[in-house]
Parts: sequence; structure tokens; C-alpha cells
Amino acid sequence: MFFRASVRVHSLRLQKRRFASAASGFRIPVINFSKFRAAQSDAEKKETAKEVVSAFKHSGFIYVSNHGIPENTVSAVFRKSAEFFKMPDKVKAQLAWEDPRSNRGYVQIGRERVTQSTDVAEISALREKAPDCKESMEIGRDWDSEWKNQWPKESDVPGFQKTMLEFFQTCHDLHVEMMRSVALGLDLSEDFFDRKIDQQCHNLRLLSYPPVKRVFLDGKGQARAGAHSDYGTLTLLFQDSVGGLEVMDPQTGVFVPATPIPGTIVINVGDLLARWSNDVLRSTLHRVVAPAKMISSTETITPVRQSIAFFSNPNFDTVIECLPNCGKEARYPPVNTENYIVGRLAATYM
Repeated sequence: MFFRASVRVHSLRLQKRRFASAASGFRIPVINFSKFRAAQSDAEKKETAKEVVSAFKHSGFIYVSNHGIPENTVSAVFRKSAEFFKMPDKVKAQLAWEDPRSNRGYVQIGRERVTQSTDVAEISALREKAPDCKESMEIGRDWDSEWKNQWPKESDVPGFQKTMLEFFQTCHDLHVEMMRSVALGLDLSEDFFDRKIDQQCHNLRLLSYPPVKRVFLDGKGQARAGAHSDYGTLTLLFQDSVGGLEVMDPQTGVFVPATPIPGTIVINVGDLLARWSNDVLRSTLHRVVAPAKMISSTETITPVRQSIAFFSNPNFDTVIECLPNCGKEARYPPVNTENYIVGRLAATYM
């Protein structure tokens, strides 16, 4: 199961100690979001909001506990995700991702190569040399008049569509609350972002990392998912117990494990929120590596890993430009959300 209630308290304390005592001073704090959700005054809300923004300024990443999404909800999504990826490849291929403007459908192993580069030729060379060892299923808002989700047959994965659509809405609702905390933490009005994110132009990504012999991952630049930053406002990441996510310490360039903490969600700043804040908030590089176990005296294999990422975006017609209170001179020119995200996706996929 994704969560193990019996070890939650012990694990939470262990992880707090681990990150607080990192040699470089880099840490990913655990923030109790119930204090924001149940606050009786603006002052109480702002206390948590300042914690969130402070962490986003320094590391760009937080663990969020007491976020309001039930454990059984997350577990159900993980089960349905696993059922989807167990389908035959030829069945999944019928749902193949086709267009960066849609960003919906099944992505086979090796098709995506995440990287900070925006050069198509360079990304193509990276993909040939060191493809990402993962497959994914991309889901967007289901009411879009132009772009449609690609759903498996109900008989192939019973309840899949219903489960994912409900979870999409649940994640959007949390995203709204998190962005309200960001607004307050930046001394903006709490509802500053509400009308800029209400069209739900997000992407729910189901991720499956199949077992791979470690020898195939030892080449230069090879990883389950290469070092990259995310594109939008905030990413909500739900991890299983395997781990593998690593976050780069911006001060030292060293990658630090973001070890799974039961009951929490990892949330990080994306590129557009960093641009919006004039880099007051940090979009931090991260990657997925491959924990390995011995299968013989000479060979190791990586275990199966699952994760679920909710990539939150501004409305596609939103122009991202320097926010009030984030510096007198803008570091970036204004950019349209859709043009930015579609451009990054077009370069990332073949």
C-alpha cells in the first residue's frame, strides 16, 4: 500500500531529523497544512503561508502533511494506475500521446527525455544516448472542447476514468489552496491567483518505472528521469515507498534524496511560478535515480516504482510577468502560458 499508518509518526520524525541535519544546510521542510486549512483568522493563515514561501525561496520544495486528501483516495489512484500499466503494450499504444497542445495519452518508454535544454537537436541526441526509463499516462481536463482525453475501455480497467477525473479535481482544489498560501506569503491578496488558475489547464501524470538492470543505467547522463525543472506553477507529487527522487541543493549542486514520507505530498515550484515571482521563488532541478537490489553476485536490478504527478498550470491565456512585491526590474519578458508550456513539451517529446 502507498501509505503505512503504523510507521507514519516514526518515519515523519526520522525524515525531519534527516533533512534538518543535512551537512550543507539544505533541507526540504515538512509543513503541516492543516493550520492553513483550519485557520480562524488571516494572521493564522499567514503564519503557514510564510512557512511555505520561505521554503520555496530557499529549496523550492516542501513536504505537505495534513493536506486534506484521504489516504484511501491516493491508494485507489495508485491501484488503478498499476492496473493501467499492466495492460498489453499494444493496447496502451492505441492511446498514444500525439500532440504537445493536447498533452494527453500514453507515452511509451524512451519517448520523453526531460532536460533543461530547449534545443531540439540536443534533446534528440540525449534521447538516443540516454532515454528516460519510464512510461506515463497523461490526463487533462475532461471538458476541453478541442482536446480530448484518451481513456482505456471500461472493461480493460474498470473505474479508471472515474477515479482519475475525481482525483484531478481533488488535486486542483488543493492547488488553489496552495496558491492562496503563496499569495499571502508574498503579501498579495489571498485570492490573487484564483482567476488565473480557474480554467484547470493542468496535467495529471501517472508514472511507471519498470524494473531495469542497473548496467543499463550506469552510462553518462542516464537515469530513470534526467535532471530537470517543471514547467508550471506547482507540482504535487505522490510517491510510493521505493523512492528515487533527488533534489539539487542550489548552493552546492549536490543532489539530495527526497525520501518518501508516508502521508505527505512533495510540492515544488515550477518555472512559470519562478518567472512570475522574478525568481523570488525557486524552481529547483530534480531527477529520479534508480535504487537497486542484487539479483546475483554480479548484477543488480531496479525495483518497480510508481509515482503520480499533478502538474499545475496557470490558465493558458494568462500572461506571466513580474508580480507586485517581487522586485522593481523584471528578469524575464512577459510570456504567454500556453506558448511557454507547449513549446517546452514540443521539444521534450519525439
